[in-house]
Amino acid sequence: MMKPDKREKVRMEHDSIGTKEIPLDVYYGVQTLRAAENFYITGMNMHPELIKSIAQIKKGAAITNYEIGHLDKKRADAIVKACDEIIAGKMHDQFIVDPIQGGAGTSLNMNANEVIANRAIEILGGDKGNYAIVNPNDHVNYGQSTNDVFPSCGRMTALKLLNRAQKQLERLYEALIKKAEEFDNIIKMGRTQLQDAVPIRLGQEFKAYSSAIRRDIVRFENAKQEMSNLNLGGTAIGTGLNADVQYCQKVVKNIALISGLPVVQAYDLIDATQNLDGYTFVSGAVKACAVNLSKMSNDLRLMSSGPRTGLGEINLPEKQNGSSIMPGKVNPVIPEVVNQVAFNIIGNDMTIAMATEAGQLELNAFEPIIFYNLFQSIETLAYAVSTLVDNCITGITANVERCRSMVDNSVGIITAICPFVGYEKAAVLAKEAIKTGASIKDLILRDGLLTKEQLDIILNPYSMTEPGISGKALLNNFSENTLQEKAGLN
Repeated sequence: MMKPDKREKVRMEHDSIGTKEIPLDVYYGVQTLRAAENFYITGMNMHPELIKSIAQIKKGAAITNYEIGHLDKKRADAIVKACDEIIAGKMHDQFIVDPIQGGAGTSLNMNANEVIANRAIEILGGDKGNYAIVNPNDHVNYGQSTNDVFPSCGRMTALKLLNRAQKQLERLYEALIKKAEEFDNIIKMGRTQLQDAVPIRLGQEFKAYSSAIRRDIVRFENAKQEMSNLNLGGTAIGTGLNADVQYCQKVVKNIALISGLPVVQAYDLIDATQNLDGYTFVSGAVKACAVNLSKMSNDLRLMSSGPRTGLGEINLPEKQNGSSIMPGKVNPVIPEVVNQVAFNIIGNDMTIAMATEAGQLELNAFEPIIFYNLFQSIETLAYAVSTLVDNCITGITANVERCRSMVDNSVGIITAICPFVGYEKAAVLAKEAIKTGASIKDLILRDGLLTKEQLDIILNPYSMTEPGISGKALLNNFSENTLQEKAGLN
């Protein structure tokens, strides 16, 4: 696999392992090709934002090394130009190492070093593979180690993806707020443990969803702050061996300018090199959001169940046929896909936690699997939220009469009556209603416990769904005029 075709032109490159044929026209080199042959694991390519992030780091390093006198202008300019091309999306096909790889990310770092070096050589008029002109290690990687480059480009990538996902969450929050306002006057039955509880307004349910998403947005803000600390300048184990003091002081600042990201150098470079709990924290925030989205999707599927034999309280937009055998069937496909994304994110979170724990002494070798799963979690969450907003939430409608009829026929409204007739009598009425199918209203009127006018006031949607109007406070002021005033009927 990945070996040059015998008919194509090759160049010879060598490393500490030996000599190897490399296709003449490619920009990667011997170390990249060895990694591609060793680590065919997922069959997938590196995330494009990770490639751009590592190019931004290499650009920042080249600029810094030129500023402090460790790289001549000609080489620095060529490296910077090569990096700019990668940042613009060019040569990504030259990053051929698998996202999951042994070596703590060395393969990606060398892939970047070789591609950038060979493109810089070409810019300077040389032939690819002539590393006397620009060397992958001695020039492109000067003052760096995989152990500070790879974690830093991973954090930068996570930061970019978190920004995108947060924008989608903000769209979802706004969509839920609009639905909360639209449905604010629609009374429906609340349920606990899937049994009738007490009435609630449909708008209150959507407002509760928006509150959960608002918390998720705050968690994402904290996650972005966690990802903004880079260990660049720490080199191999955080001690900064082979890195100039001026380089350590300037490199992250230059990368912040290049990337436009609010990145800073980590306070303790040794800690930032060996301890990866920040990824566990970020993954936890993404998982918490996924759990909220999945619970919301469960509710949407339940409330829209039917159309004849389910709850049928809301209608989800019809997006596609639901069956190859049952004509006219339409399934809640958008909430279903959100559920599945959540399941996957929860599994990814476990992998990230295990990989974070598996670090030993001065380095954790398992960042490749952390990045692979973390990036997937953040990105799929963003896509799931996007389709949830556009293809579901904004098009939800309410079946107002269905909602109201289930309230009127529910035994659950007895709770609102309880303060006026007492718990014991209310329990007797509830059991009779369940046994006979009679409505609570009819039984109350039959027994002369309350008048129809009083029931209408007590069972007003706002009376039943807001504190301060119902219960003992209402009982203590039980004149018709007072009740009508409190219920907003005057």
